[in-house]
Amino acid sequence: MEEKYLKKQELIEMRVSGLTIDPFTSMPVVILKDSEEKHILPIWIGLIEASAIATELEKIQLSRPMTHDLMKSILDQTGVSLVKVVIHSLADNTFYAQIVLRQNDKEWTMDSRPSDAMAMSLRMKAPIFVEKEVIEKSRKIDLSKEHLEGEAGKKQKWADILENLSPEDFGKYKM
Repeated sequence: MEEKYLKKQELIEMRVSGLTIDPFTSMPVVILKDSEEKHILPIWIGLIEASAIATELEKIQLSRPMTHDLMKSILDQTGVSLVKVVIHSLADNTFYAQIVLRQNDKEWTMDSRPSDAMAMSLRMKAPIFVEKEVIEKSRKIDLSKEHLEGEAGKKQKWADILENLSPEDFGKYKM
C-alpha cells in the first residue's frame, strides 16, 4: 500500500473504450483511451477478468453476483467509495495498479491487478487514471507479429492496429 505511486508522475484520465481479442495470441485485450483519443493503451488480461469486464460493459445481469459485484455490494453497504483507479507502472510487460478507497475522511490505497481495478471502476463509476510514463513505456514494447509468434514476414505492429481502430472494429466480446 505505497502511496508514492499516486504522486510520482502526470496522470491521464482514461476510459475503457472496448474489449477485443488479440488476433496473434487469442488473448483478451482491454483498450483504454483518453477523452481526446490522443492516448491509447492496450492491456492484455485473462479470460476470467475479461468476462468480469464484459458483463459490466454489456450490462448483463447474472442470477448470482460475480466477485466484483459482491465487492461493490460490500463497499456500498459499508459506506466505502471507490475514488479512483491508477495504473501506475509497467515492468517486464506487466502493468501494476492501485485502487483508492474512501470512507468519510479516511482514505486507503491498495494494490490491485489492472483488470480487477477496471472491473471495479466500471461497476462503481470511478475514474481510471494512467501515469503518462506508463503510456510512453507501453509504446516501446515490441508487439509485432514476428515478436509474438517468432515468424518472419509481416511487421505490422499493434501500435499501427490500435491507431486505426474505430468503435465498429471492437464488436461484441464473445463469452
